[in-house]
Amino acid sequence: MKLSNQYPSLKGKTIFISGGGTGIGACLVRSFLDQGAKVAFVDILNDESNQLVNKLLAHYADAVLKFYLCDLVDIEALKTVLAQVEQDLGPISVLINNAACDQRHSIDEVTPEYWDHCLNTNLRHYFFAVQAVRQQMQRLGGGSVINLGSMSWHNRQSGMAGYTASKAGAMGLTRGLAADLGKDKIRINTLTPGWVMTQRQLTHWIDKDTAKHIEDNQCIKDYVMPEDIAAMALFLASDDSKHCTAQNFIVDGGWI
Repeated sequence: MKLSNQYPSLKGKTIFISGGGTGIGACLVRSFLDQGAKVAFVDILNDESNQLVNKLLAHYADAVLKFYLCDLVDIEALKTVLAQVEQDLGPISVLINNAACDQRHSIDEVTPEYWDHCLNTNLRHYFFAVQAVRQQMQRLGGGSVINLGSMSWHNRQSGMAGYTASKAGAMGLTRGLAADLGKDKIRINTLTPGWVMTQRQLTHWIDKDTAKHIEDNQCIKDYVMPEDIAAMALFLASDDSKHCTAQNFIVDGGWI
């Protein structure tokens, strides 16, 4: 579904999205292309990401779109990609830290190594991506960072403590960096999705009971879709949000 809102300030800007190959990330990639932006994304899923690129380039004749294979646990590899994006597409105006893994786990099975992997996968690269693009945004005279959060920790979601701790940390990171970045007119916000109906969620977690649980808890009973998250991301990326920073924008149908 193509979103109706248009943000002229996004046209021609370089957007970087982590985890852009599937789910919410893929919707973000498509939505920013709709705005005439230049889009770069990383993902660990090579086949799915290349399929997305081929599909989008066939649809958008003049699209500027680049996929870089990258495991975000490898911070040096991430820094290399971010530097390459500047060379390929120009300085990054908008950084969207989206990539994460919501694998379930019980308390008893978590080891120190697994815990570190959860935080490294879901949070650590957020900070180092900001660190790496800061100078690019400074040269542009400003920019926007969007950290994807999660309603899971607000809602006391069980069985995924590594994920919920990481996502709570994303909000702390946003608040902790806002003043430092604001000196350079770089704004940073958390975008917190509700239970979004991506293919992964439908395949792994959604059944009749879960659907009933969602309906019982959302004020607005319609499912939250990836496009709903993208609509908020476009606003936060655009110049229309020039005085929005250090905030948490929740798109969850009124659950929390």
